[in-house]
Amino acid sequence: MSAITTTTVIRTAHRARKAKSRRPFLLALEIGVPILLLVAWWFGSENSTDPFFPPLREILLEFQRLWLFDHFASDILPSIGNFVVAYLIACLVGVVLGILLGLVKPLFWILDPIVQLVRSIPAVALLPIFVATMGFGNEVRVFAIALASLFPILISTVDGVRATEPLLLETARVYRLSNWETLRSVYIPASSPQIFSGALVSLQVAFIVMITSEMLGAARGIGAMTMLAQKSFDVTGMWAGILLLGILGYLANLVFTLVRRRALAWYLGSQRAASAD
Repeated sequence: MSAITTTTVIRTAHRARKAKSRRPFLLALEIGVPILLLVAWWFGSENSTDPFFPPLREILLEFQRLWLFDHFASDILPSIGNFVVAYLIACLVGVVLGILLGLVKPLFWILDPIVQLVRSIPAVALLPIFVATMGFGNEVRVFAIALASLFPILISTVDGVRATEPLLLETARVYRLSNWETLRSVYIPASSPQIFSGALVSLQVAFIVMITSEMLGAARGIGAMTMLAQKSFDVTGMWAGILLLGILGYLANLVFTLVRRRALAWYLGSQRAASAD
């Protein structure tokens, strides 16, 4: 083994040990900061007499009563179901259509103006039209969420496919890979970092539209119950709904981050090695 190779191996091992030693600290920081904020909120609001900012103790009691028992099956599960189904539809359609638009230039020229036009209209602004034409059913909310969250991942996929390194494509041609093998082995891996970046934006948009769609005429769902509490001057119930939305948003982002780290382990590892060099 040459001296250069030995030095590279030692440096790589040192970076891996250093990163591993920092993980407990980062994990403790990630968990500790929210706990400290909750503790500060608890003691800061303990003697609050403001009707719009009740003590955290009362909010947690209302949270337990509402969301852990009474409305778990009737409101939380339908909201999560609509969110997951719509987001998966948006990801599937966005990736497939994005690959087609990225590879087939005539199709891109035809559909790109339509995509740019529709994506510039906020889905929230279209919700009243959807409700007026299709009613208040779950199908309308799923459609609205999927439509709103489609465009970030669609555009990211198109950009990722079109930005594929020409050297990779030339290598695929040298090895005489078929179109399907080139797509599976070159285009998708090369564009996957941008696809996941768009999917993260789509996740956030889907969560926002899920809440908004339930606030417009829906009888069930987390957004509907939170809006009902606000209209009924049930401030504690409103804060309990806001707290639940924050928890669900954090959990959704956590699950996405874990999936992204596992799917892009090769890419994240290469990025860390490049930055360390």
